[in-house]
Amino acid sequence: MQTPRDWLTPETLLMLQTIAQKGSFAAAARAMNLVPSALTYRVRQLEDALDVLLFDRSARQAVPTAAGQELLREASRLLDDMDAVANRVRRVATGWEAVFTVAVDSIVSRSVVMDLCASFLALGATTRLRLRYETLSGTLDALTSGQADLALGVVLEPGLKSDIRHAALGEMSFVFAVAAHHPLAAAAEPLTDALLAQHRAVAVADSVSRGAGLTIGLQGGQDVFTVPDMPSKLEAQLRGLGGGFLPESLARPYIDQGLLVTKKVNTPRTNTCHYAWRDNRQAPAGQALKWWLDQLDHQSTRAALLRLQHTV
Repeated sequence: MQTPRDWLTPETLLMLQTIAQKGSFAAAARAMNLVPSALTYRVRQLEDALDVLLFDRSARQAVPTAAGQELLREASRLLDDMDAVANRVRRVATGWEAVFTVAVDSIVSRSVVMDLCASFLALGATTRLRLRYETLSGTLDALTSGQADLALGVVLEPGLKSDIRHAALGEMSFVFAVAAHHPLAAAAEPLTDALLAQHRAVAVADSVSRGAGLTIGLQGGQDVFTVPDMPSKLEAQLRGLGGGFLPESLARPYIDQGLLVTKKVNTPRTNTCHYAWRDNRQAPAGQALKWWLDQLDHQSTRAALLRLQHTV
């Protein structure tokens, strides 16, 4: 038994569009190289299958009814979707991924990432690009769990899976900073661990979905104000809500303005940031991954992502 789905084929939808465009069954039949009776018969079959009247036949013109107008609107959308799927399949067959997801740690410059996204989208590739923002071990976890194809700003951990490849973005220097009006701003240096433990720390929450995650630069028993990302941490420390380590490149403008004060501590901090991707030995890398890795192969791009310079 046939259903409406059996009748709503691309050919039928194109037939309805032709009738609406030409304004009459006779003109549409000529355009489709059909005799008018054959075209009329097909339309009646479709109307019977849908149990609706699609065209008003009371006048010489073929005027779509309300139901016909709705079907024509949907026909246009469905035909466009079919064309888009066909194009996407052809592009995927040439090596472009259907979807490409980039996990970005909050330590990385979001504006530079957006510049890279703009350049990628300008290629006209039909790969759908997705961004997700993570922090600390959550960035690598997004990659290893299959939720991302590329991770920027990775903190490397022991026991990395053999199918994960990585390279250095660069060395990131951190400074311990507090607001100019914070009590620690006037304290003698270096700040001892005992003194730091008496004051609130601002910490970025690890976005990993399982496990304890990473904790960096905190003292035992210390009061902690936890924020979701590095921009929030900077804002909290500018307001004097606590102290903590900040990327020197991120904090520098505020240090130069006198809004933040850097303090020496007993345990300075530096990090080597990485980017990482999965190495699928069963299939070659897709074109989207190749493009991103090519951009990251430029030292200027890596430096800009870590705010070591301001342009890509």
